[in-house]
Amino acid sequence: MSLSWLKCNFLRFVAVILAAAMPATMYAQDAQPAPAQATSSQTTLPAAPSHQRFEIQNYSKGKSHFPNPLAPYTARQIAQPDLTNSPRLSQLMRDGKIYLSMDDAVALALENNLDIAIQRYNTGIADTDVLRAKSGANQILGVNFGTVQNTPGGGVGGLSGSVGSGTGGTNAAAGGIGAGTSGLVSSSQGLGPIITSFDPILTGTIQFDHNNVIANNIFAGAATSRQATTTSNFNYQQGLHSGTDILVGFNNSRVGTNSSFNTYSPSLNSSFQFRLTQHLLQGFGFAPNDRLIRITKNNREISDVAFRLQVVTTVDQIENLYWNLVFAYENVRVAQESLAFAQKTLSDNQKQVQIGSLAPIEVVRAQNTVAADQQSLIQAQTNLDLQQLLMKNALSRSLQDPTLATAAVIPTTTMALPSQEPVVPTEDLINQALQHRAELAESRIDMANRDISTKAIRNSLLPSLDLFAYYGGSGLGGSQNPGNLCANQNPPGFGCSPSAVSGVGYTSTLSQLIDSTASDKGMGVTLTIPLRNRAAQALATRSQLEYRQAQMRLQQVENQVRIEVRNAQFAVTQNRAAVQSAQAAVELAKQSLDAEQKKFNLGASTSTLVLQNQSGLATAESNLVSAMAAYEKAQLELDRATGLLIEHAGIDMSDAEKGEVTHMPKIPFVAPRSDVQAAPATQPQQ
Repeated sequence: MSLSWLKCNFLRFVAVILAAAMPATMYAQDAQPAPAQATSSQTTLPAAPSHQRFEIQNYSKGKSHFPNPLAPYTARQIAQPDLTNSPRLSQLMRDGKIYLSMDDAVALALENNLDIAIQRYNTGIADTDVLRAKSGANQILGVNFGTVQNTPGGGVGGLSGSVGSGTGGTNAAAGGIGAGTSGLVSSSQGLGPIITSFDPILTGTIQFDHNNVIANNIFAGAATSRQATTTSNFNYQQGLHSGTDILVGFNNSRVGTNSSFNTYSPSLNSSFQFRLTQHLLQGFGFAPNDRLIRITKNNREISDVAFRLQVVTTVDQIENLYWNLVFAYENVRVAQESLAFAQKTLSDNQKQVQIGSLAPIEVVRAQNTVAADQQSLIQAQTNLDLQQLLMKNALSRSLQDPTLATAAVIPTTTMALPSQEPVVPTEDLINQALQHRAELAESRIDMANRDISTKAIRNSLLPSLDLFAYYGGSGLGGSQNPGNLCANQNPPGFGCSPSAVSGVGYTSTLSQLIDSTASDKGMGVTLTIPLRNRAAQALATRSQLEYRQAQMRLQQVENQVRIEVRNAQFAVTQNRAAVQSAQAAVELAKQSLDAEQKKFNLGASTSTLVLQNQSGLATAESNLVSAMAAYEKAQLELDRATGLLIEHAGIDMSDAEKGEVTHMPKIPFVAPRSDVQAAPATQPQQ
């Protein structure tokens, strides 16, 4: 076999590789978006991009070599985040105002709220960890499981009433994203014996070398030794889930030399070895080698539960914001009525002073009341403006649209108290919470992960004992070296061949690898004992301590859930009584004002007393609205505490995952307002 033949075949091999790469390059070029062609005559702004549904993809499966062999070596293209608002928001706008029902508010939150939008990416991130673990990687990158807490306003749940502070509240990480389940982060999770890559690894080396060496002794065979070497070596390595490593090596070389001591020139040398290694102690079996796959699959399940918890948290927050908006809206109405009554009283007093039937001091008192009511109205209006801004921010992805930024939000839903409060035993509510609370589900799955890690780390305490076996062979071939023939040497040199040697082709050389002409086989064991083994001891102890800590934390979370359910049930009872008391106070204030007005008309009272009664009525009405809002929030907290908020709100989780609501929520304990006509787009889809 000549050097020119090898070079020719190598060039053909390179040409084939280039030809296979060209279609993939063309595909990559085709996938790039064409640049926009700008024209000098263009004067209008481009149309705003349409809202896109979030595409859920399974990233736990890698790209296949078929039909594109180079697909596994190309990056996935992840779409840019959609920062446009859903069409539902514009459909609710009429005459520059957003007519918003409670159902519409929840639907808009599922479509536009950025906290939920940020959380959606965690499921894909968890998928990538599963794919990484399937490859045999020795480290998982982890997923953030906490709730995103970047929507201002509307405190959520728990005993402290702030977002993320209740049961399962997690450590805040960058961007407000929590960093672990139940507020705990395991530093030893996933550690254990080293895993050999489950993805086959093929390595190859092709080398051309030409070496000239000036001889320094009489045995060199020539004054200047020249050697041309062509090398092509290939190796295949793969680990199995049972703790078995496979290694196959195939080496080839072609050596041409002018030394008279070589029988063949050029000579062909080939060798191969198949080696099988089985871990017997550390790294033995499926448990330590599959640990990361099982952990990442559990983490993927936790990410689903965490997304559900994010939906619960955000919907809870949106409903609280909505009732704050309703209260602010009603508070403005009460303040306007009080101011109008005070202004009318002032006008009447001024007329009576002019005709001399009333003392001038009554006008001064009425003016003071008007000023106080004007201040109250300004405070109520600014609070309403703030609540509208908070609501628009929570239900949109961008407030850059000036129409949206200046639009008023008109609530079209008001509170509806059930005629009779349902009686549910406290223990039944607690059992529902223990079954449905997302925080408890996360903690239980996390406990399973910690148990897997603890067992794998315990395995790493063992010494390393590996059984290995191998089989290989080598072959030699080539053409007769003319310089090695004694007939060509005068006088004949040392080590020359008296007669010609028949050449051996490359096929015959490869046959020698398997016909035991020059076989190499054997087996053995390798034992590695780390004396004192302190690093492994420390890791194993830490893993158990973290596991015990997580057990205590799980019990603490369960205790908190029990307290939250009882506290929420108490709050419902207390606020229901507060509503009834406020209703009675309003009726009393109305009757007192009516009686005082009749007395004033008969001259038996003063305008000051009338204004005082009117102020009392305004206060009673404001207290009633506040009590009803507190009752609605208490019912909402009870749903959150029992883990049934999504079910009671009629939310379809598949809609929440896609960010496109096709089944309208149905929030309980609400009713349409009779004085506000809802926009047609707010009608629920059946």
